[in-house]
Amino acid sequence: MSAHPPIVVTGTGMVTPAGTGTDATWRAVLDGRTLTGSVRPADVPGRHCLSVPAFGRELLPGRGTAHLDPFIRYALVAVDEAVAASGHDSRSWEGHRVGIVVGCGLGGISTTSDAQTRLTERGADTVSPYLHPRSLINMAAGTLAIRHHVTGPSHTVVAACASGAVAIGVARDLLRAGTCDTVVVCGTDAGVVPVVAAGFAAMGALSDSFAADASRPFASDRSGFVLSEGAAALVMEREDSARDREAPVVGRVLGYAATTDAHHPVQPHPDGAGAEAAVRAALADAGLGTGDVEHVNAHGTSTPFNDRIEGRLIDRLFPHRPSVTANKGVLGHTLGAAGAIEAVLALRALGTGLVPPTAHTPSVDGELPAIDLVVGEARRQRHSVALSTSLGFGGANCALVLGA
Repeated sequence: MSAHPPIVVTGTGMVTPAGTGTDATWRAVLDGRTLTGSVRPADVPGRHCLSVPAFGRELLPGRGTAHLDPFIRYALVAVDEAVAASGHDSRSWEGHRVGIVVGCGLGGISTTSDAQTRLTERGADTVSPYLHPRSLINMAAGTLAIRHHVTGPSHTVVAACASGAVAIGVARDLLRAGTCDTVVVCGTDAGVVPVVAAGFAAMGALSDSFAADASRPFASDRSGFVLSEGAAALVMEREDSARDREAPVVGRVLGYAATTDAHHPVQPHPDGAGAEAAVRAALADAGLGTGDVEHVNAHGTSTPFNDRIEGRLIDRLFPHRPSVTANKGVLGHTLGAAGAIEAVLALRALGTGLVPPTAHTPSVDGELPAIDLVVGEARRQRHSVALSTSLGFGGANCALVLGA
């Protein structure tokens, strides 16, 4: 095992189209539930999208919070839950020893899009002075710092759809280095916006199905991803610090690695070389081998190209056939939030001994290797090591090795 001090997760929080709170999302993916929350935007015909159910002061109290961009609001709700679950009181912790790392792909695209419309239709004088404080990509981290009295380092990681996972790795490194005693991590994105959906549709990335079960990872009839949104948060600290304050331990971050394909702006390397390098490096970081992996939470976007590359990679690296699941079948693709959401769900799988099914996928595409994809219903499986993989535009790859 690694000689580095163990890093533990002591609290999690989440807001997704399945609802608010880690429990709500866990129950939805465990049931393989089909979500029908929202079909928008209407001006991208035939495209099914998922959005977070509306909420107000009952979940997000505080002056001015109602007018923040959704990517910030989601982050605040998720982090509030995670901090409370960790047993910390952010009003009294040593703020200079606490850090924040946020992973995000788009920032305040909704606010920016609305401002552009206002500018075009009504003129420059009507653009709000709050445009930039509500839209700049680092403002989720900045707003979280104010809300939770954090004066240590604050970083925003932008690695497209791997952002949330990379944020966990950066937080791990801050703790290993002794820079912080506690790090609040959040992956967040709110990309269910007409211009974003239209762009993904134009490049052929979105599913061409309007049906509620359009997200079908590794299925033979998959046609693209379902655009979604949300956030997940984790409170991370060194195991000795958590033990000293008798904190709950959700799980452990055993290994982390990030690589870059240097191959194509949006397509992963055809043989998965970059992703494989990330997985092998993360396992080496954890002091483990490929044979130690008992469960894989796959990126599983439901796009023909990504699932083919990832399926072959899993088959090649893990001939002992660990169980595999893909949470995007239920939740759609939450972009920069996805890696954090899936890491939290992988930790929950480790803690409960239950592996959620891959929703809407009856079986693995016959043209793909026969990976042990969990389908139909949840599987009982006691396991101690899980791998969570994330891939993103720009050739970003991230692998997290997680432990019970």
